[in-house]
Order: sequence, then C-alpha cells, then structure tokens
Amino acid sequence: MKKIVLVVMAMLSLTNMNAENENTTVAQGVEAYDMTVNIRRLAVTLGLTLDQMEAVEDIHRNFQNEMMLAAYAEKDEREQLVDKAVKKDIRYMRYVLNQKQYKLYLLLLQTTLVNRGLK
Repeated sequence: MKKIVLVVMAMLSLTNMNAENENTTVAQGVEAYDMTVNIRRLAVTLGLTLDQMEAVEDIHRNFQNEMMLAAYAEKDEREQLVDKAVKKDIRYMRYVLNQKQYKLYLLLLQTTLVNRGLK
C-alpha cells in the first residue's frame, strides 16, 4: 500500500512539473510576439515628419494587435497569421514612407523578427 501511495505521489509531481513547464513556454512564446516599440525613437531613426509619425503609429498599433492575435492562436495557424500581419504592415508602411525610410524600416523589422525567433 505504501508503494502505491509513493507511485501516485511521484506521478502527480511529474504531471505538475510538466504542466508548469508548458505554461512557462507559452508565456515566453507570447512575449516574442509583443511588438511594442517607442514610436518617437522609431521616428527619429527613420527621420519621420509629424504626419508620417501619426500614420506609422496607427499602422504599428494595428500590427501589434494582429501579432498578439497570432500569439494566442493555435500553433498550426500562428505562422500564417504572422506572415499575414507582416505583409500587411509592410504594404501599409510602403505608402507612408519614402524609399530610404522604407528600406531602413524593412531592415529593422526583419532584424526584430529574427531576434525574436519569428522568422
């Protein structure tokens, strides 16, 4: 009887540890999708005008929301949602930024996605 109780306790402990590790992994994964940036620093880096800054802020807010939706989506859909969000963001930024700003923005975005393990 004592052995059965010990086996049950060991199984419960292992199950608890596995569940805890899964929750930690999910939390770390969600943080990678958080695309919060300091818009003022981005504006200085890209050399944006006030009108461009407002437009970029709106576009980026939409991009952040789409990335957070991807973070909480099923694993199968996540990559598609990220690609869709990135393509939409790039398309909208192309209308707002000039050629030089756009190239720098693409470099920053690509670097960010690679550093977070999303590309």
